[in-house]
Amino acid sequence: MNFKEKELIIFDFDGTLINSIPDLTLAVNKMLSHYNLSALTIEQVTPFIGNGAKPLVKRALEASMLKQDLSEVLFTEAFAIYLAAYKDITCQETFMYPGVLETLIDLDKKGYKMVICTNKPFAFIEPILDTLNIKQFFKSWIGEDSLSEKKPSAVPLMHLTKEMNITIENSIMVGDSKNDILAAQNATMDSIGVSYGYNYNENIADYNPTIVVDSFADLQELF
Repeated sequence: MNFKEKELIIFDFDGTLINSIPDLTLAVNKMLSHYNLSALTIEQVTPFIGNGAKPLVKRALEASMLKQDLSEVLFTEAFAIYLAAYKDITCQETFMYPGVLETLIDLDKKGYKMVICTNKPFAFIEPILDTLNIKQFFKSWIGEDSLSEKKPSAVPLMHLTKEMNITIENSIMVGDSKNDILAAQNATMDSIGVSYGYNYNENIADYNPTIVVDSFADLQELF
């Protein structure tokens, strides 16, 4: 199987192109420390990632508060503290997965249009792309707050195909999370699941992507 006829590749960000867990965990723990709550490990935070920033903060608070009631006032304040903390260290320890840079160079040379569709807040995308020096590979990017709906809704993928003026049939979603695969299925779009990401400690193959790869570099053989 190959996807050489595709024109647009839509990439997830966290867990697919980059590993941002160290920085996300640090920001979460800075927020928790404000309330004198116990810090969480990277292993504890990892399954909280994928639905966006607010679910991440909510899950972290609930895990540290040990079933205490989480009020809306406290959550709103905590979320603001988290965003400020993450803004300070957005790409301090975040890194690209093996093979990402080489593969982006290869796909760019082959003429594919590449965009990013992530459930990370929009404001954090460009600073990371700049710091890692990969912004030039992407024509566009959208975050969880860019549109009225986020993954697993098909809306973000439909928006990007329309923006790039490319059909669903000639587009494909690449991601590590069930949200990526379900979004693609909701848009009747092909998808590639990468097995090395976060995905709530679940097997990405269980969500039936068109194909599963174990390494980002494997994409060079598929396109």
